[in-house]
Amino acid sequence: MSDITYLDQNARRSRAVVHGGTVYLAGQTADDRSADIAGQTRQVLAKIDEMLAAAGSDKSKLLSITIWIADMSDFAAMNQVYDAWVVPGHTPARCCGEVKLALPDIKVEIMAVAAC
Repeated sequence: MSDITYLDQNARRSRAVVHGGTVYLAGQTADDRSADIAGQTRQVLAKIDEMLAAAGSDKSKLLSITIWIADMSDFAAMNQVYDAWVVPGHTPARCCGEVKLALPDIKVEIMAVAAC
């Protein structure tokens, strides 16, 4: 059985779990929730970059992305930031949906899975 590594763990969650050559990221949200959807998306993608690096990976190795946004009217603005961030030719499998997020000022939450 492979080792499992838990990164930035607390009693409820780990921000990342590495197992069998794969890193699984928890849902990431923005720290500055006063920002608009573009600003929150940039913050979240920066956190994903940070967590992937901590796990020995990077966005060129993304396998899948799950995006939740609070309002589908923000879809185009979120995509503009996302499209500039993703590595051309290494676009992961992706889904995006509108959901009621944990707090009313969270506009976007993103989970990711990547190879190490």
